[in-house]
Amino acid sequence: MRPKIYVFGDSITEMSFEDGGWGVSLADHFRRTADVVLRGFSGYNTRWGLRIIDKAFPAEQGGGAPLAVTVFFGANDACVPDRCSSFQHVPVDEYKQNLRSIVSFFKKQWPTVHVILITPPPIYEPARLLYPYGENNSGLPERTYEAAGTYAKACLAVAAELGIPSVDLWTKVQEVPDWQTACLSDGLHLSRAGNAIVFKEVVDVLKKLGSSVETLRVDFPLIDDIDPNDPLKSFENLKN
Repeated sequence: MRPKIYVFGDSITEMSFEDGGWGVSLADHFRRTADVVLRGFSGYNTRWGLRIIDKAFPAEQGGGAPLAVTVFFGANDACVPDRCSSFQHVPVDEYKQNLRSIVSFFKKQWPTVHVILITPPPIYEPARLLYPYGENNSGLPERTYEAAGTYAKACLAVAAELGIPSVDLWTKVQEVPDWQTACLSDGLHLSRAGNAIVFKEVVDVLKKLGSSVETLRVDFPLIDDIDPNDPLKSFENLKN
């Protein structure tokens, strides 16, 4: 059975299967070697993610453990508590504990799985004023650059504490000139360039963990390996 890579998170994960998204790029990159499975939930924070995790990831019978799971929360947890998206806010200490619980769930269910934490991206506040969630009469962005940075650091701290890999998207995005508009489409969600960063970073982490298109087995015979004089011979003795 072809192994799986799950992508779990909020809208930045849910939207990763749109044209040019990082999830689509992963699925294309690992075609014939691994299935990339979407578990993105727009608007969710870590608190809500924990509420649905056992339903979103039921124990598979005979399917084996997935290769990896990306965990990409924080943009909603970091909403400012007294502004228009306050219902999504999760205090940073709870955010850290929720990440620990999410990782623990996956490790308990699949002891061999690699869990990769991804930090929230930086926020471009002027753009957030143009794309508020619901009605915003305060004239203040519901998310801030500073708050997102705090949660990004918290995410990296949890990864270091647990000894698991991470992607510092907060820093990587800001290495791009004019990142505010080059990497973000609305001050929060990723543009094509932003999606490309996530894709590259996740592929690089997976490669370091030993899961790459060079090391993973291609399932079933490739067309170039099929003998045109005896095509069916290539399908004998297929391994499970």
